[in-house]
Amino acid sequence: MQYATSLSGVKIPKIIYGTAWKKERTTELVVKAIETGFRGIDTACQPKHYSEERVGKALLILQNQGFKREDLYIQTKFTPLGGQDPNNIPYDKNAPLSAQVIQSFEVSKLNLQTSYIDSLVLHSPIFPHSELLKAWRAMEEIQKSGEILQLGVSNCYDLQTLKRLYTDAQIKPAVVQNRFYSDSAYDMELRQWCDEHNIIYQSFWSLTANPHILSSELVINLAQKYNKTQAQIFFAFLMHIGIVPLTGTTSPLHMGEDLDTLNITLEDVEFEDINRLLY
Repeated sequence: MQYATSLSGVKIPKIIYGTAWKKERTTELVVKAIETGFRGIDTACQPKHYSEERVGKALLILQNQGFKREDLYIQTKFTPLGGQDPNNIPYDKNAPLSAQVIQSFEVSKLNLQTSYIDSLVLHSPIFPHSELLKAWRAMEEIQKSGEILQLGVSNCYDLQTLKRLYTDAQIKPAVVQNRFYSDSAYDMELRQWCDEHNIIYQSFWSLTANPHILSSELVINLAQKYNKTQAQIFFAFLMHIGIVPLTGTTSPLHMGEDLDTLNITLEDVEFEDINRLLY
């Protein structure tokens, strides 16, 4: 595995296994991903889309196989009420926001059977800004206790929202995790700002949202040239421009192919050609 180092000094694998929508298969797939070579797992305290406790079961199985907790990057999220299933909220919906953050984190620790989390991500910005800061301050207090190594924010597509959070935060966001797609103009301005502030940009739905790029003549020709898949070429491109992609494949074959992306070296002009497909 290859790593990027965040502004908080945390080593983040350059490709991460995502566990959304895996349901009852979560445990077996997480075990398989780590056995195949992944060292980063992304989940969330959001029963609506994630089975966080099954990730924890996988981590216990892996520990018994000899995998050390400190060698794994575990990232989970606090999901505000608006993103939760009203019938299955993992914290007290009537509690103050700061208490909800703390309760959610305690549930995550219990689910994941770990004493610390490498990265706690706010699943989406909260409005107004005063409420966003309440949640962030609670996350900061947990990090100060040593139970979280870094903080981040997801689904944040408005650069001004990110800038204001960064300005007011005592502990700066180390990661931003967004959908990588054309509707947001591929976050070009936001990604540039993140690069300037040493914030690592993580992408999800990188393949699903970009069939036009994967099926482009350019990517098809490059896949043939390097004897790789079109998905591998696109992942190699993302890593080259500093993006840490998530992959949620359920195929052991594709898990291996996704990891093999780390060994692909394209020519500079080829990266530039793919980049032009984003405009």
